[in-house]
Amino acid sequence: MEIFSIKDQTIAELTQTDAAETGDYAAVVQEIIDTVRRDGDEALIDYSAKFDGATVTALKVSEAEIAAALEQVAPDFLRVLETAKANIAEFHEKQVTQGFMMTRNGAVMGQRVIPLAKVGIYVPGGTAAYPSTVLMNAIPAKIAGVKKIVLVTPPLKDGSVNPAILAAAKVAGVDEIYRVGGAQAVAALAYGTESVPKVDKIVGPGNIYVAAAKRLVYGKVDIDMIAGPSDVLIVADSSANPVTLAADMLAQAEHDVNAQAILVTTDAAIAEKTAAEVQRQTELLPRKEIIRQSLDNNGKIILVDTLEQALAAANEIAPEHLELCVAEPFAWLDKVENAGSVFLGHNTPEVLGDYLAGPNHTLPTEGTARFYSPLSVDDFVKHSQYLYYGKAAMQAAADDVILFAETEGLGGHANSIRLRKGE
Repeated sequence: MEIFSIKDQTIAELTQTDAAETGDYAAVVQEIIDTVRRDGDEALIDYSAKFDGATVTALKVSEAEIAAALEQVAPDFLRVLETAKANIAEFHEKQVTQGFMMTRNGAVMGQRVIPLAKVGIYVPGGTAAYPSTVLMNAIPAKIAGVKKIVLVTPPLKDGSVNPAILAAAKVAGVDEIYRVGGAQAVAALAYGTESVPKVDKIVGPGNIYVAAAKRLVYGKVDIDMIAGPSDVLIVADSSANPVTLAADMLAQAEHDVNAQAILVTTDAAIAEKTAAEVQRQTELLPRKEIIRQSLDNNGKIILVDTLEQALAAANEIAPEHLELCVAEPFAWLDKVENAGSVFLGHNTPEVLGDYLAGPNHTLPTEGTARFYSPLSVDDFVKHSQYLYYGKAAMQAAADDVILFAETEGLGGHANSIRLRKGE
């Protein structure tokens, strides 16, 4: 890997990517959405054949198939799923918020926290299957009290669904599973078909077609975020280990050819040794062709003079995952302003957060950590307000409300109060 200096180029120049924009796919995705709205299940089955090469006869996954998947999955993996579920649940239960009620001068007002009725979870297929995504999306929804959780995922060539995904869905408490993926699955969740129920919100990552579809149906339903290619930024000082730094970069790069892995370090020797380790370890990994393309497209090692510069670069990039591989990581945590999730110290690789630790792995990508947050229990509830004024309380506020309304030129508003006041 080539090593760059912050003195030579700006962070924006060094980290610029050529990732596709969802708008580039809007026309073709809108056609898919319109076809699903018109033809329902028939369109979903046709698109599965066209895009996935799969023959699908029944869209809904049966209980018998789920039971068979549990038999196929190794007992040790089921144990790991249960451990991950417990950890994820423990973390997300801390996020639960309560409504409130208050009184003021005879008026009563408050806020209610209401779970969404139906949520759709998109779980990618393609180059890899992600049972971890099932847990990370379904468990917060269950904790929030969502009444029905619907999962969609692309079918395999034989029309089946990856057993690990089905097992994770069972462990997480998913209510219904449908073998359909891509933009057509998003359309089905947004508008409903003969088989797939219409939901209130769609969450979960996907490819550019899925992202474009989520953008296009937003407003008809809610969505979590528009997820782009995954990324990691590692900040390292001289105490870091080049072997594990390289391993963490490669773990990110193997996601897909558009993934971004960046190392920012204050130590030239660390930079050089990490670059050599990246080259060595790549040859040992099964997804090395994807890794090579990812690193060629978006991989960077950047030299800076100080950790202050490194943290400034991190805040400008606003990474999805930020690893602080430094001697005193907690001393620098308060300097982090923009990051989806922060991994502290030499023994906390981002991979721990992917699977088992507990914090959510559905995170803002492509710099959107500047304004988006990780998926949480809050994503699966809505807030509703209420207000009660008795006669005396209304009379006490009447003149002020009338003045406000008349200042805005809204006589009907003023009259609504004036008539109750008895004028």
